Amino acid sequence: MTTMTTVSEVLDRLQKKGYTVDLNLQKDCLYCQGNSLRISPEEFLVDKHYRFEGMSDPGDAAVIYAISSERYGVKGTLVDGYGISSEALSPEMIEALRENPAFPASPTESTAGK
Repeated sequence: MTTMTTVSEVLDRLQKKGYTVDLNLQKDCLYCQGNSLRISPEEFLVDKHYRFEGMSDPGDAAVIYAISSERYGVKGTLVDGYGISSEALSPEMIEALRENPAFPASPTESTAGK
């Protein structure tokens, strides 16, 4: 089993698995700048997530989400820093990112190659 230790390694692996759209987090939706698509919380699933802890700087901590939307036929990635934008999210977005069975409430997940 290969261990992925950097954000870029995880993003590269996810891209090879078809997660090719770059998603941005907005208050009440995910936004794809490439085609101006807005995906509401009920229109996507978090398929997998990877957490990275900042070894020397807590500001380096991040989460990568592998997200799919069956409705739009889209698979993409969202990279978000811990706590940076969470205060600005709608309750529906927070629920969509946390309550998917693929996104357990546990505080950490290994970045081991999955």
